[in-house]
Amino acid sequence: MGAGSVTEEASPAISVGWLGIVASIAVVSVMGCVSDSALAESDETKDRFARAEAIAGLATPAPLVMIPAGRFLMGSPRLDTTFGLRTPYDDTEIPQRNIGLDAYAIDRDEVSVSRYLRWWLGLDQERSREWPPWLAETGAVPDRRLATLPVFGVTWFEAEEYCRSNGKRLPTEAEWEKAARGADGRLFPWGEAEPDARLAVFGRSGDGPIPHVAPVDGFEEGRSPFGLHHMAGNVAEWVQDWSGIDAYAAMPERNPHGPTRGKYKVVRGGSWRSAPVMLRAATRGGALPDRRASTIGFRCAQSLSGSP
Repeated sequence: MGAGSVTEEASPAISVGWLGIVASIAVVSVMGCVSDSALAESDETKDRFARAEAIAGLATPAPLVMIPAGRFLMGSPRLDTTFGLRTPYDDTEIPQRNIGLDAYAIDRDEVSVSRYLRWWLGLDQERSREWPPWLAETGAVPDRRLATLPVFGVTWFEAEEYCRSNGKRLPTEAEWEKAARGADGRLFPWGEAEPDARLAVFGRSGDGPIPHVAPVDGFEEGRSPFGLHHMAGNVAEWVQDWSGIDAYAAMPERNPHGPTRGKYKVVRGGSWRSAPVMLRAATRGGALPDRRASTIGFRCAQSLSGSP
């Protein structure tokens, strides 16, 4: 470097002075080159945080629904012929099991954008600069509308951390399915009728700034037997379990937690893009736990005293 060669030839006093001049020139030069972009980035960051805080301020409470202890029909029976939507989606939901669960609580609604941002803003400053990648694309969406929609583009790890930070956890697959279909093994959360536009958000397309989803507390007619919203459609939901091909055959009869390891985490409920078959309460999906998708969100569950 030029400054280094001068230093080697000059006296110490001259060297220090020369290096100071060079350093000053370098700082001024760099500041002159990057000041505009740095200021622009700073303003953009401030605007984003201001918007996140405004949306977080619109968050409403997340009601918990108590699910009583007892047994329910999980999965589907094997059928030798085709019976429309009654036909198992694949062999991973076979055999049907009579599973017992302890009492637990689960969110009535999917986690909303506003509730997620309120949590995200509470993270330490360094981590909170890992900007949610989906938020930057939603500038044209009014804050009040965005606040009510289900959060999406969240990895399984982020969903799990959100729940844990709020004194909850992701539901097990068995807990999710019981909350979705009740104890009697109904086909969809609302019963046996095929999905339609009154009951669920599904079969939509498009790649706009946000997915074609509805507010988390909407679609009353499509509620589950326990009163939960959007257990079919809107966004599919992460659950606690790893996916396993023979998980149903191997699971214990009480409080199953799925395989101890795997490649994919289970995703349940179907999404705004799904065909009707994916909205069946027994249909299973899966995704890599670090995947971000506009079709995947989550809700939390909570163990009760004395429950695992």
